[in-house]
Amino acid sequence: MKYILEIKQILAQARQKTYQAINYAMVDAYWNIGKKIVLEEQNGKERASYGSEIIKNLSIELTNEFGKGFSERNLRNFRLFYITFSENSIWQTVSAKLSWSHFQLVLKISNEEARNYYLNEAAENMWSVRTLDRNISTLYYQRLLSSQNKEVIENEMIEKSTQLNQFDFIKNPTVLEFLNLPSNLSYTEQELEKALIDNIQKFILELGKGFAFVERQQLIRTDTSDFYIDLVFYNFILKCFVIIDLKTDKITHQDIGQLDMYVNMYDDLRKQESDNPTIGILLCTETDKTIAKYSVLNQNSQLFATKYLPYLPTEQELIDEIEREKLNLKLSNFNKK
Repeated sequence: MKYILEIKQILAQARQKTYQAINYAMVDAYWNIGKKIVLEEQNGKERASYGSEIIKNLSIELTNEFGKGFSERNLRNFRLFYITFSENSIWQTVSAKLSWSHFQLVLKISNEEARNYYLNEAAENMWSVRTLDRNISTLYYQRLLSSQNKEVIENEMIEKSTQLNQFDFIKNPTVLEFLNLPSNLSYTEQELEKALIDNIQKFILELGKGFAFVERQQLIRTDTSDFYIDLVFYNFILKCFVIIDLKTDKITHQDIGQLDMYVNMYDDLRKQESDNPTIGILLCTETDKTIAKYSVLNQNSQLFATKYLPYLPTEQELIDEIEREKLNLKLSNFNKK
């Protein structure tokens, strides 16, 4: 019926306006924060050390009052954002269509013409952040300029592009932090994965081998990406963090590589000087088989085996525990029928 279609259009337009308003408000706020930081720095006598102190103190104040999203790294990005676009108003033109994550990517580009090109194209063609990142990494702009047959390059880009889903912003951690809403993604996990994480968390703590729970679905942020680690513990005997990543499907080389990346990132971003290297445990569960893999970087493998393994759950213990939980879930679902 006509009135139903009209109501749907009203809701779609309202959501679009909400998306544009939040995006613009975020980007505008971050640009103005960057401006304030730069102006304050310019009043300092010793600019380098003074600027560092400004960002450190500001990060503490904003985090205490407004929550996550105002780390020193993020504030430096706001500062860089203002410096990069202090005399270029293109960000105001496209900010309603692009997220802050888009702008973070183009800040790495030193050529202003290339930067403007990527922003305009991303806004006009609704590029997702992944597409923008791929096009920058593969030098799409430079290849397009130097190619005689530009259609081939353009078709290749279009074929590999993914469009921005304008309502994904609701789950975007930067948006959630900006609005001071919870940023964990536990509400998107499947029942199986949540139940397994619940059970593994309890199982690790019951081992009694020096484990203390730190956080689940812990956000680790780089300059361009956000990652969530399923479970994080600290072992007081080994004096190191232990992170657990759970996959509910077949193990892949990418999964192992991702775990190594998590370990490396954790050592770089969270580990203190007095801590030993972080340990990673990858749990993969299939219909008929469970696999557990360990990962530890910058650590002698023999030392890892003799010193660390006695205090960690063995692969077999982890496998048995997951299999028991999978069986419990099956029985529970069967009883509900």
